[in-house]
Amino acid sequence: MSKRDELIAKYVADLKDKCGITADVDLLTKVTIGCGPSIYNADSSTVSGSDESELATVKNNFLIKKLGLADSDDLDNGIDAVMETYGKSNRSKYRAVVYYLLTKHFKKESVY
Repeated sequence: MSKRDELIAKYVADLKDKCGITADVDLLTKVTIGCGPSIYNADSSTVSGSDESELATVKNNFLIKKLGLADSDDLDNGIDAVMETYGKSNRSKYRAVVYYLLTKHFKKESVY
């Protein structure tokens, strides 16, 4: 099993255990591949739900640039909803899982 496959298995478990969601493994794999090498770095593999600058980066680099969404309050509300789903008290929110949840939230699976 490759390192990426191990991480995807961890993300599937995270979605099930922390969010109560059964993952679409095909989409999750595509989102994980889209994250590139950041998933292997301890710092960049997670998203801090309380760091405003990090959430702004998620909004600009993922929602606007990758998913092609227009900048609006809906994006902030979507990020808040995903952070709520993942659990605000959960300190390690995997970037790939957050991106997966955002992709599902905004119904942008077609991007992948």
